[in-house]
Amino acid sequence: MPQPRSSRPTQRDIAELAGVSITTVSHVVNGTRAVAEDTKAAVLRAIETTGYTGDAIARSLVTGGTRSIGMAISLVANPYFAMLMQAIEREASLHGYTVLLADTHDAADTERDTVRALRSRRVDGLLITPAPGDGPVIGELVSLDVPTVLIDRLATRTDVDQVGSENIQATSALTAHLATLGHRRVGMISGAPGLSTSEERVLGYRLGLGRSGLTWSSDLVACGNSSREGGALALSTLLALPEPPTALVVGNDSMMVGVLHEARRRGLRIGRDLPVVVYDDVEWADLVDPPLTTMAQPIEEIGRQAVRLLLARINDPARKAETVRLAPTLRHRESCGCPPVHSHQ
Repeated sequence: MPQPRSSRPTQRDIAELAGVSITTVSHVVNGTRAVAEDTKAAVLRAIETTGYTGDAIARSLVTGGTRSIGMAISLVANPYFAMLMQAIEREASLHGYTVLLADTHDAADTERDTVRALRSRRVDGLLITPAPGDGPVIGELVSLDVPTVLIDRLATRTDVDQVGSENIQATSALTAHLATLGHRRVGMISGAPGLSTSEERVLGYRLGLGRSGLTWSSDLVACGNSSREGGALALSTLLALPEPPTALVVGNDSMMVGVLHEARRRGLRIGRDLPVVVYDDVEWADLVDPPLTTMAQPIEEIGRQAVRLLLARINDPARKAETVRLAPTLRHRESCGCPPVHSHQ
């Protein structure tokens, strides 16, 4: 059997050692076509002999894993997702894994292509923040037994691991807090339609109204599309009502930025002219004037739990799927219109 030509073996070297064509080696390495088991075994032996396992894909054929995790996420201008990615990378690194990041653009078709691209890299598992309407994508992963964990936006299905914050009770508490301050017309700026987080937070808002003896009115809810621009437009819509809300619940921090800009443009003082609370907490929340009353998600713990769930699934594919809901923390500051108090659960 001929020896490799150089210290860095190529697919040609593998083909000569295994007695097959370069095309066959390519099919084995890339998984692009079925290859007879004895032929595949010969290629794998040649890979081990030559040290071609320095290539991550080839190494995965020999060891059964690449020690890498694929993360499909929408890289929107939202500080929450940036912090979540950092938390995931830290936890993955502790376990000896690298993270391959891909942008879904929050579109189901793009997410499908992104997931397939990550799978072609032979990642050991996938972390996904689901795009609206991506049910078929998740269904395909489940049917193929690809280790998968959904993050942040949780589905109603019970056949896949998921981890995220509790949204309904938390938003109910924010809404009820404004009601205890005497507000009878509490409005809400909701997130992008089709996202489970948006729907759950609107449900929590309605629950908080009911618990406070207030009546639900669709006029008092404006969609901010989870963006800064959308938040500003939604505030304008609510303020244009014949009876505008006297206080607001904002569905996430990106929309809150838009609210702050629009309020400043109109000369409105947050906390005095317009009390506001927001689901999400960012580093600058206590630096603006007035500091924001927020519901802070446990981002570090979400990242840790997501990686641990995925590794547990990789190590035990038959384990029962888990859904983990983590409680956020109320950070009571001054934007709600009252003096700050110590944060509490």
